[in-house]
Amino acid sequence: MKLFASKTFSVGLAAVLACLPLVSVSDAGIIEWVTVGDPGNAADTAPAGFGAVAASFRIAKYEFTNQLYTDFLNSVDSSGNNPYSVYNTSMGSNALGGITNTGSTNGSRYAVKTDMGDKPVIFVSWFDAARVSNWYQNGATPSSSTEDGAYTLVGGQTTGTAPAVNSGATFYVPTEDQWYKAAYYKGGGTSAGYWDYATQNDSAPTAVTADSTGIGSAGSTGNFANYAATADWNSQDGNVTTVGTNGGPSFYGAFDMSGNVNEWNDLTGADGSFRGVRGGRWSGDAFGLSSSYGFSLDPSAGDDAIGFRLASPVSGPSGVPEIDPNGLSAVLGLLAGGLGLLERRRYGR
Repeated sequence: MKLFASKTFSVGLAAVLACLPLVSVSDAGIIEWVTVGDPGNAADTAPAGFGAVAASFRIAKYEFTNQLYTDFLNSVDSSGNNPYSVYNTSMGSNALGGITNTGSTNGSRYAVKTDMGDKPVIFVSWFDAARVSNWYQNGATPSSSTEDGAYTLVGGQTTGTAPAVNSGATFYVPTEDQWYKAAYYKGGGTSAGYWDYATQNDSAPTAVTADSTGIGSAGSTGNFANYAATADWNSQDGNVTTVGTNGGPSFYGAFDMSGNVNEWNDLTGADGSFRGVRGGRWSGDAFGLSSSYGFSLDPSAGDDAIGFRLASPVSGPSGVPEIDPNGLSAVLGLLAGGLGLLERRRYGR
């Protein structure tokens, strides 16, 4: 196909590009999203009351990883002063932790451990997740504030009452209803019902094993999950595993919402003294993965099986959605479609 530089082509290409999602934060810490649609859906009936969400939203496709958190740490704490306790020393000292403080002063203060970059970050509090939200909200650069934006954290707050999300937040910890819907809702309508497990199944998943680098044995399909301490690797009796390799996703395409690590949420009806946790852990039992199980914790808590994922409005930051790094083929397909249309018009077909 021969292409010609022309006004028609430029206008057509501009029209195609205008329809594409754009990157709205720096290259560091890009998050892949899935859209949770079916707005106005009914709540689950057992356990009663969870999952009803009035509007569509986006949720991270994967749990927040050690690599993403290292990007955050090196951006906001390049000196290693750790003013807001965003780095928990257990990330380095514990065998399941994935991030070390190297002591470097060249902008790479923090580094992921071998084979741990694609594993979920652990030893994070709700306040850590809130600061990550603020960092993204403010542009994800070294000058981006971690203290306001999505959440207003006063005086370097790391304990006490967790603030509510601010109006207009474009990155935030999902509400419990949002998290529950993204994990368990069957989708395709407003009265579709709910699965018991986030692998689109009512039967308990089979526990995965792992290879020597921590990749789950199931890949990204099937009724499997990382739990029951069966994913032995790195000389550990059970361990966190590579995100997205532990069985199939939820209806909306989010992985590991049953198993791997528990995840923070903004507990429905919480007074700020507690925040919610759901999803189940690599060392727990099958019941802990199910829609019937959820609990609350002090927002300053964090251990070897608590992580998080973020949520965002469908419109994305400043009304502009982010691009999924794995969605470039779709972008190229749209471009090819636009070019093909121009070519057919050129030759009158």
